[in-house]
Amino acid sequence: MSSKKIKILPENIANKIAAGEVVQRPESVVKELIENSIDAGASSVEVVIKKAGKSLIQVFDDGSGMTEEDAILCIQKHATSKISEYSDLENILTLGFRGEALSSIAAVSQLEIKTETKDDDVGSLVRIDETDKLIIEKGSFSKGTSVAVKNLFYNTPARRNFLKSDVTELKHIIDTFNKISLSHPKINFKLHNDDEIIFTYAAGTIEDRICQVFADNMLDALIKVEEKTDFVSVYGYVGKPTMLKKSKGDQYLFLNNRTVSSKQINHAVFAAYENILEKGDYPFFILFVDIDPQRIDVNIHPSKLEVRFDDDKDVYSFVNAVVKKSIASHDLVPLMHFTDTTSEGEKIKFNNFNKVAANDFSDRPNFSERKSFARTDFSDREIDLIFSSIPENIKRENTTTHPFEKNEPVEVFHEAVSAQKTNDEDSTSFIIQLHNKYILSQIKTGLMIVDQHVAHERILYEKALKRFEANLPFSQQLLFPKTLELDPGSYGLLKEINTFLVKLGFSIKYFSKHTIVIEGVPDDIKSGSEEKIILEIINEYTTNQREKKLDARENIAKSYSCKAAIKAGDFLSEKEMRLLIDQLFATSMPYVCPHGRPIVIKISLDEFDRRFGRT
Repeated sequence: MSSKKIKILPENIANKIAAGEVVQRPESVVKELIENSIDAGASSVEVVIKKAGKSLIQVFDDGSGMTEEDAILCIQKHATSKISEYSDLENILTLGFRGEALSSIAAVSQLEIKTETKDDDVGSLVRIDETDKLIIEKGSFSKGTSVAVKNLFYNTPARRNFLKSDVTELKHIIDTFNKISLSHPKINFKLHNDDEIIFTYAAGTIEDRICQVFADNMLDALIKVEEKTDFVSVYGYVGKPTMLKKSKGDQYLFLNNRTVSSKQINHAVFAAYENILEKGDYPFFILFVDIDPQRIDVNIHPSKLEVRFDDDKDVYSFVNAVVKKSIASHDLVPLMHFTDTTSEGEKIKFNNFNKVAANDFSDRPNFSERKSFARTDFSDREIDLIFSSIPENIKRENTTTHPFEKNEPVEVFHEAVSAQKTNDEDSTSFIIQLHNKYILSQIKTGLMIVDQHVAHERILYEKALKRFEANLPFSQQLLFPKTLELDPGSYGLLKEINTFLVKLGFSIKYFSKHTIVIEGVPDDIKSGSEEKIILEIINEYTTNQREKKLDARENIAKSYSCKAAIKAGDFLSEKEMRLLIDQLFATSMPYVCPHGRPIVIKISLDEFDRRFGRT
């Protein structure tokens, strides 16, 4: 009796097992066949689907076609025209190269290939029947290649049973069809489903294809991204902040025109949106990354969706910087409007499709052009008085006020009245404070509304980050140092983050029995609130550390900016409001606070006209 337990599997069983990696569902077949058509130089690709691909998947192309010999070889395992030696793997420019797709498809379906080259008068038909017998015929066919895949998984019933409903499988096919269509806009694409044409995409630019796949006005909701270098190039579009999605399905990444999935690049794009993204939000993007094929590895998995870079950090930094730069070059203040009356009542919504040109920031308050209404030549002393704490023994001038003071000096009121007169005469902008909480200002298209607390929070947050980088702390020394007793936990935490506090401008001495003495504070801290701010920073830092897992640097910047910022309810003079808005729009992300809350919105004049029945 033989003791041998290990045996070599028959070829037909081995092929069916191997096919499972390449052909996971009908969508996998569609992807592989369309990619073969593109590699064949097709200018038109047509896909026919029946019963969500379970009964038929057929792909026609007008590519180079194949001879009879090549048609027979192409269904053999590891047969490919894309590479011939190992070194070719380092310079892959085609979508396919492994030579597994057609052999895997043939192992789990009834496959038929009709093909004819441009130079031949007669084409070839290659078919594999139910008994795995190869049938070859001659005939006159359209130039190019037609591949028909019938009864997918007919001989692997377990795999067929795991397929989802026709609706689900068709959705996967459509997603893949659209992704490939986006990656090759210069090719005509057509998709039939159960004898009905559902998509026809004419060849054109990437902009044309985006409008075809999504909507005619889709480009108005997107921001163009483009940067080319000798090492790597990135171009495409990212969605405006109002286009944030709760789904991962709207991220389209193409590496050398190949659909890929890369956590590094996805994260680089996400990070470029900074604090616009809340947990669970995903930005829309269509990005093309071109890089020397020798610097990447796409031969990781048979699906060829995964990719590795020889220098992840450089690619990450480049993509992140380019997307961040593109976002910063557009005015992305959301435009608010009211929906039409429905059974549920009116709702406030943001207009995602508000077209904005790059580097056009004309639809903002611009006080520097209004001499009588707003000065921009503030002295250092005036700026300190507006947004800084000052020693109590210095007498403040009546012509300025501090954001935390409630009473407006008479001189400032007269200046506001004078400015308002000038406003009426010259039809220039106005600026007012609503309930000591919001700042309202006229802009070119209507009205801008700014939340004063989160606006100042954004300013202080970016100021804190710059101080961390500069490492040149400026501390405003207190005339009378403040002594504060802390619990052991808060005392230990404060000592732990003291390095960052020093860079911000705090000067704190630590004594036994958990006592601290505050000798100096940043110039943004209001006089008399030093102890309160320190305690609030400790509490906020602890909350962020527990709930959001932020690193110390980011946590300190967010905690400080949140607690040191002016509050809702704090009176601001006209001069302070102007300075606040000017400083806000000088930041890199004036649209959201460090925690993701909106800072500014716009209401168009058209919306006012509609509400008052003028349209």
